[in-house]
Amino acid sequence: MKKIKVGIVGGAGYTGGELLRILVFHPSVEIAFVHSNSNAGNPISQVHTDLLGVTDLKFSSTLSDAIDVLFLCVGHGDASKFLAENKIASTIKIIDLSQDFRIAKEGNDFIYGLPELQRDKIKKGHHIANPGCFATCIQLGLLPLASKGLIQDEVHISAITGSTGAGQSLSATSHFSWRNNNMSIYKAFNHQHLKEIKQSLRILQPGMDKAINFIPFRGDFTRGIFATLHVKSTLTQEEAYAMYENYYASHPFTHVSRVNPDLKQVVNTNNTIIYIEKHDNYLLIVSMIDNLLKGASGQAVQNMNLLFGLEETEGLRLKAAAF
Repeated sequence: MKKIKVGIVGGAGYTGGELLRILVFHPSVEIAFVHSNSNAGNPISQVHTDLLGVTDLKFSSTLSDAIDVLFLCVGHGDASKFLAENKIASTIKIIDLSQDFRIAKEGNDFIYGLPELQRDKIKKGHHIANPGCFATCIQLGLLPLASKGLIQDEVHISAITGSTGAGQSLSATSHFSWRNNNMSIYKAFNHQHLKEIKQSLRILQPGMDKAINFIPFRGDFTRGIFATLHVKSTLTQEEAYAMYENYYASHPFTHVSRVNPDLKQVVNTNNTIIYIEKHDNYLLIVSMIDNLLKGASGQAVQNMNLLFGLEETEGLRLKAAAF
């Protein structure tokens, strides 16, 4: 079978590096170029040192139309700027990992790329807006409820993310000396991912207007998101499990656990694990992902597989860190 020719813009960052680590081993992909102005001409393994001996690719300062799909692994606001400044052939599919095209509006032809929500639309798409990491984790914890119109009260969420969620650029809160043995909250109640979460829930539960009270935490670990959600519900625990297991039965990367899980079960994988408990009239939902994989580059490859009619799991059968 003819291989899918891939171009990557922004290949020097965390999401670009994760994308490369997946695609160099993907059996149906040929990487045509990895664009980076700041690293042009340098071997990719000088930036992503774990790829030494794996690939001889070098970063490029030029683009090529001889590709089937273009991944945009650039910062928020930079993807729309890049597309405005560079004419991309209409035959090339685009998967954008920034937040620039996630919110539906007039003139935006990007499909929101959460397979567990709209797999069939993704398969027929041309431009895909990859979901945010927190948004992915939280939505997967709520979609089965919304699909039955059962979000009838406020949702309360606490979620902690690893330091890679902040990107590769240094900031006061990303230095090891600050992050290690430390934690803090940020963007309480107004995190940017709330818009896409609400947008998705309303696809399944039109008119859903209940507050989503989200407190994000910075964790002192490198990767992963661990989210706890609780909402009032009349479901029994068994009814909730049956509903969640039925909703995700055909989705290969979302798994419902009846045993209290831990974060390392999903780190280095494209998996989501959901766990449920019932406490009085509250349903407690635990949802966890790897922020760089299911929360970014892994999900982008999952979307690519769907776009090109491949097995959804191809190239994504990854091993958890475990220890």
